[in-house]
Amino acid sequence: MSKPQRMPISALKVAERAGVSRSAVSRTFTEGASVSPATRLKVLKAAEELGYHVNHLARGLIRHQSGIVCLIVADINTPHQSVFLEATTRHLQATGKVVMVLNTSGEQHTIENALRQTLNYRADATVVMSGRPSRSLVETCIHNGQRVITINRDDLPEGTEQIIVDNAEATKEAFLMLERAGCKNLAVISSTAGSPSILAREKFFMEAAVKAGVPARLCRVGPTNYQTGIEAARQILAGSNRPDGIFCVTDLLALGFMDAAKRDFSLHIPQDLCIIGFDDIQQASWQAYELTTFRQPLEEIAQTIATSLQDNTSLPPQVKFPLQTIWRRSVRP
Repeated sequence: MSKPQRMPISALKVAERAGVSRSAVSRTFTEGASVSPATRLKVLKAAEELGYHVNHLARGLIRHQSGIVCLIVADINTPHQSVFLEATTRHLQATGKVVMVLNTSGEQHTIENALRQTLNYRADATVVMSGRPSRSLVETCIHNGQRVITINRDDLPEGTEQIIVDNAEATKEAFLMLERAGCKNLAVISSTAGSPSILAREKFFMEAAVKAGVPARLCRVGPTNYQTGIEAARQILAGSNRPDGIFCVTDLLALGFMDAAKRDFSLHIPQDLCIIGFDDIQQASWQAYELTTFRQPLEEIAQTIATSLQDNTSLPPQVKFPLQTIWRRSVRP
């Protein structure tokens, strides 16, 4: 025997229970609408007794706004991304937005499928926190009236609202820190992810090294994770031309590199080897690492996104945030 379908409680039933009109129920649950205190009390009492909840999605579609904000994110289990996701969802929910998280593997087709879903759900805005959707698909979203905010992408079409961090200044500072520490042979430890932010960090550091005439090499051996840092250290520290200064494009890579350098090669940090990371994840401050790194202002970025969507005001075409240098003990003073 099939179970009877449970239907949601309608506003009409609340009106009948409260002994008021259907429009009085609507006004009671509409912010700023005129309704007498006595009527409001009767409606709220009836709604509580019946278990009535306002269908905000239906109301939003009538106003041509769903209140939905989609977040497209990959590598959700990494420390940096999970902290950023927590901050962004918290700030958006505080403004009354409905947050839909679309978790992709980072592959092109999954990112594009996720972006198409945002159109199907009539999202007011999509925040591309990671991944590389095509220009044409982003243009389709914009032409359908959807706001598209991207994080650390500066190569997308007009109409996209772009939030970036100042990779150029931070990576140039990383080079100067290693140079001031007396490092003569440098290496950049990166990954095969090929994301715009990672490529930018590689590029700016290598340019600074070339300009200063300091030898530097680029190492990419796998995805952006702890194990890749270990493998990179095993490759780059095993040869005779061992570097004495390392810049890792993320903290996870740096932590893996540090562990392998100490365990497999008995190197002392920073006496034998100076290491700098990027992101300032929580683990970077642990006593076992005390990693010098660069902190991204994740709370400020999340607040900027939420405020802009709450006020329905467009961001400038590009908003750039500076990074904070976090000095610890992985670089010689």
